[in-house]
Amino acid sequence: MNTILDFDGSGLAWQKNNGLIPAIVQDAASGKVLMLAYMNAEALEHTLQSGLVTFYSRSRRQLWQKGETSGNSLSLVDIQADCDRDTLLVQARPAGPVCHLQTPTCFGDQNWPKHAFLAELEQIIQQRAGTDPKSSYTAQLWAGPIRRLAQKVGEEGVETALAAVSQGPTELLNEAADLLYHLLVLLNKSGDGLNAVSQILQQRHQA
Repeated sequence: MNTILDFDGSGLAWQKNNGLIPAIVQDAASGKVLMLAYMNAEALEHTLQSGLVTFYSRSRRQLWQKGETSGNSLSLVDIQADCDRDTLLVQARPAGPVCHLQTPTCFGDQNWPKHAFLAELEQIIQQRAGTDPKSSYTAQLWAGPIRRLAQKVGEEGVETALAAVSQGPTELLNEAADLLYHLLVLLNKSGDGLNAVSQILQQRHQA
C-alpha cells in the first residue's frame, strides 16, 4: 500500500468494536476538535492512499469520504493511534464547515484553548495575502515593503512596553493584541509562522 504518511496501521484493535475504530478529527492548525466518526480497515487504507479523510458509515454500511457531496473535505496531515491502539487521532485541514449544521465543528466553538485562535488568525492572514490592498488592512500591510512592516512591529512593541509601565491592564492587553497581530503578518510575509517559532521555543525548553 502506498501511503502518504509513515503510519503503521498494523496491530490496531479492530476486534473491539466489530471491525470499527473511532476516529477523532482535529484541526491540524488550531487544535480544534472537529468531529468523531468511525473507520474500518478499508476506510483507513483509502484515507492514507488518497490523502482525504474517509470514514465508514454505520447507518449506510459503506465508505464515505468527507466532503464528497458538500465539498467540505478533510485533507490528511497526520494520524496516530492511542496507547491501546483502539482509537485514532486524525489531524487534518478542513475545507469549509465540518458539521452537517454548517458550523466549523460538531462540538461548538468553545472546545479549544483561546490562544488557539492565533493559529486561525494566521490562516486568515495567509488567505488575505496578495489580495487587493484596498480590501483589508492585512492586505495593505502585505502589499507594502517588509521594512515598513518591521517598523510597525517595532512601534507596537514600544507601545506595549509603555502601556505596561504607565497605563492600565486594559491598555496593555490591547497593545499586546496589536503587537501579536502585526508580528504574525511579519512572520508570514517573511516565509515563516507560528509553527516555526513554536519549534524554536520547544527546542530551547528541551535543551
